[in-house]
Amino acid sequence: MEQYELLWQYQQVDMELDRYEREMRGNSNRKELLKHRDFLLEQQNVLKKIEADVEMMGDRMDALADEIARLNNSVNEAAANFEANRPEDIEEAKKQIAAIQKLLGTISRYESELAKMRKDSEARDRQQREVRVRAAKARAEFDRIKLIYDEEYKVAVVKLEELKKKVAKEAEGIEPALLEKYMAIKRHCAQPITRIHGDRCGGCNMQLPAADMNKIRTGAPFVECENCGRIILAK
Repeated sequence: MEQYELLWQYQQVDMELDRYEREMRGNSNRKELLKHRDFLLEQQNVLKKIEADVEMMGDRMDALADEIARLNNSVNEAAANFEANRPEDIEEAKKQIAAIQKLLGTISRYESELAKMRKDSEARDRQQREVRVRAAKARAEFDRIKLIYDEEYKVAVVKLEELKKKVAKEAEGIEPALLEKYMAIKRHCAQPITRIHGDRCGGCNMQLPAADMNKIRTGAPFVECENCGRIILAK
């Protein structure tokens, strides 16, 4: 059999394999698995972000607590010094009192920030628990669907291997260079070989140039479409 007719037959089983692989990828349970897998990955990333935020807030709260304690000591020392060594000058007294008030103001701001961060930390804890619950439900559903899909896949993969063997058998007798050309065209055309329809390419439906039609009339078994690059069989 002529090489291009062998290639035509090869394309038929190759397209059958492609269709079956698309069916496998389009399996509803497979799609559900992928959806739950992506959701689980998303929840894992959310948990990591929450954990990082909680750790950062914990460090900040520890630092605030230490600073508040230090400032309180400073206030106590300043107050004790003021009582023990009452300034004779009114301006000096005002200055010392202002310094103590400034320390108290800083403490108040830090305590407000600390209280807010504690609330935020509690909110993160609640969020973390909610994420874990959602993830656990998604994981259970993932495991349930996977059991079903694994059984479907066992059956599907048997047919898949049969089709691959069929494709490999059809490739026997076809020149390697021609198969390579077929694969190159297939990268941009799902169906690399087509038949001529009147004076048009059966793939893209573009009219063939007069020179190509003359080749076919004088016995050429095929031409190549200038528009889509497909191999066009004359018969």
